[in-house]
Amino acid sequence: MADDRAALLRELHDVHAPALWRFVVRLTGDDRFAEDVVQETLLRAWRRPQILTEDEAGARAWLFTVARNLVIDDRRSARVNREVASDDLPERPSADHANAVLDAWLVSDSLAQLSEDHRQVIVRAYYGRRTVTDIAKELDIPPGTVKSRLHYGMRALKLALQERGVTQE
Repeated sequence: MADDRAALLRELHDVHAPALWRFVVRLTGDDRFAEDVVQETLLRAWRRPQILTEDEAGARAWLFTVARNLVIDDRRSARVNREVASDDLPERPSADHANAVLDAWLVSDSLAQLSEDHRQVIVRAYYGRRTVTDIAKELDIPPGTVKSRLHYGMRALKLALQERGVTQE
């Protein structure tokens, strides 16, 4: 019996699905929606075995009536009445920059706690991306002194950040 129903449904699909699809496209102008309506119509036919055994003209009339009613029901639905079609895509959500802002504030506040000598070399090295040699020339100090100030300045910066609750991960 199940094999017979499946064969009858397959035959119903092969004979009527293209015409049903064209009918719904003419009603709605929407290819994808038409596919959904045809699928739902054939599903309803499968659930009503007596439709599968009717003569071809009766089955065709039933299928087209169901398809038309599905289109009407969809057009009357609240979804259609409340949705607004638009060709513009919605804005993509942007990343939350709150953590980056807080991190920058913590680093800035911690840098302010350092001595002027340590702060100068750290800012030039990490924010200005300058080499030890360039920093030494700019500040008119030996490269070894720049390295020493970087080392001790970074240790002091780490302690200042730890005092503000920043931990290593």
